[in-house]
Amino acid sequence: MPSKKSARLAALTVAAVCSAASTVALGAPAQADTVAIHDIQGTTRISPYAGKAVTGVAGIVTGVRTYGSSKGFWIQDPNPDADPATSEGVFVFTSSAPKVAVGDSVTVTGTVSEYVPGGASSGNQSVTEITKPTVTVVSGGNAVPAATVVDARSVPAAYAPAGDAAAGGSVNGLPLQPGTYALDYYESLEGMNVQVADARVVTATDPYSELWVTVKPRENATRRGGALYGSYTSQNTGRLQIQSLGATADFPVANVGDTLAGVTEGPLDYNQFGGYTLVAGRLGTLKSGGLQRETTHKQKRGELAVATYNVENLDPSDTTFEAHAAAIVNNLQSPDIVSLEEIQDDNGAKDDGTVTAGATVNKLIDAIVAAGGPTYDWRSIDPVNDQDGGEPGGNIRQVFLFNPERVSFTDRAGGDSTTAVGVAKVHGKAQLTASPGRVAPGDTAWKSSRKPLAGEFVFRGRTVFVIANHLNSKGGDQGLTSQYQPVVRSSEIQRHAQATLVNAFVKSILDVQKNADVVALGDMNDFEFSDTAKILEGGGELWSAIKSLPKSERYTYDYQGNQQVLDQILVSPSIRRSCDFAYDSVHINSEFHDQVSDHDPQVLRFEP
Repeated sequence: MPSKKSARLAALTVAAVCSAASTVALGAPAQADTVAIHDIQGTTRISPYAGKAVTGVAGIVTGVRTYGSSKGFWIQDPNPDADPATSEGVFVFTSSAPKVAVGDSVTVTGTVSEYVPGGASSGNQSVTEITKPTVTVVSGGNAVPAATVVDARSVPAAYAPAGDAAAGGSVNGLPLQPGTYALDYYESLEGMNVQVADARVVTATDPYSELWVTVKPRENATRRGGALYGSYTSQNTGRLQIQSLGATADFPVANVGDTLAGVTEGPLDYNQFGGYTLVAGRLGTLKSGGLQRETTHKQKRGELAVATYNVENLDPSDTTFEAHAAAIVNNLQSPDIVSLEEIQDDNGAKDDGTVTAGATVNKLIDAIVAAGGPTYDWRSIDPVNDQDGGEPGGNIRQVFLFNPERVSFTDRAGGDSTTAVGVAKVHGKAQLTASPGRVAPGDTAWKSSRKPLAGEFVFRGRTVFVIANHLNSKGGDQGLTSQYQPVVRSSEIQRHAQATLVNAFVKSILDVQKNADVVALGDMNDFEFSDTAKILEGGGELWSAIKSLPKSERYTYDYQGNQQVLDQILVSPSIRRSCDFAYDSVHINSEFHDQVSDHDPQVLRFEP
């Protein structure tokens, strides 16, 4: 899948160029009215004045944004009405650096617009703005309206109302119920000065000087300080993104479990990358939670250790080889077999037809040796150029690393990028027709997506079938704060088709040999409770072994304040029943600001 960082940069570039095109004008400007901010905001997500001119809108400046494509300032009415559904704040879009200061009392004349961050096709909610403004500063140095406290008592437990079926599932036209739904509560504060206090960090600081906190410290809390996303109905309503109005150089560099001690305060915005966001003019003081990277147990002599690790678009130009090697040797304790996802070709994203990855893999193997690990051997199949998705020109694929001193690989000719591997019955046991081979590479389910890599390994005289996967990404799914509720997860269609093929292939092995040891692992890009996982598991052919862990430890990825499962190791019944079966999600990346991948590796140990 494309790098999350590169996708974010591309989206920011588009936003800078096309911000005006992303504004939804709901009607032509009409005669200017003198109205209050709460009249403009109204009691639904769409302003009753959208597309209309307004004049003399009064407020106190609470924040000024001079960077990015959305320059402007927030104003708030110091004389609120009595309706909790109507916000008293609004953003004034100036397009260039505004000439006002926090504490100025101003009046604004302009046109009310509903701006959709990311464009209308994103499904995001809109931000009510005053555009093309004429601003009059009445006075300066005024007290900023007191911040509304956002805490565990104020945020409802229910996440969002069901959208209006007549409007395609949109919540835009529904009356806000801020006492009932979290998204309605946050919307009722859009543009207003808000504050959180002593908030625990649930997603580490990212390269864009953002982090996520929770105002509900007990809400689905994980052992290490995060917030678990354990079902489609446990969205964690206390999550809130934090940005800064000040210099990003001063932004806290936080890990999960740290705390923004004291008060963090500023206007409540809504943006493309996470929805409701506190844009802080005042940041709390970072208090470390002391989180440390985990180390798994070393496998016993008779145990086979199998791991999966997404190394995030690794190519020879990267500077992360030593870190990945140290993680494999020290934190993962040198597993016998490692399925690597997102290994790029030998010149990375340069799109010149190169598909080989020997330079990439051997550089990693050399780094592992230098870190004190074994000299791994490897197997893979080069993809057809630009046919497996991911970063254009990168040609990502799955690769098997294996320790030849502990396990052997059964090489069987015939596997290539376009030939489907099959299963034969030889002397009463299952055998792959090619090893390594690819599972159904010509099926449309794998269009612009990675094809599974299958191989036969032998450990202490017993064959183990391993299928390395990297299923279709969640790109294109609507965010949890979408205007459409419940959200549409369009990427599941392809992923379900892929899961069906993987399960069918596993079933073909078990139909020949009921007690075969089969491991299907990798970046499944879906949750352990998802329909994708259920399809992979099928009628009992596989079982997602992460479910052997306590719920508070079931996560491999941290996204927008939700710790969740994307990486899985699924096993056949014979492995599930084996002696010394053990599973570990080794948390070395997802919770940390200095991660070398955005995924945590997974390790399975068992006695075949």
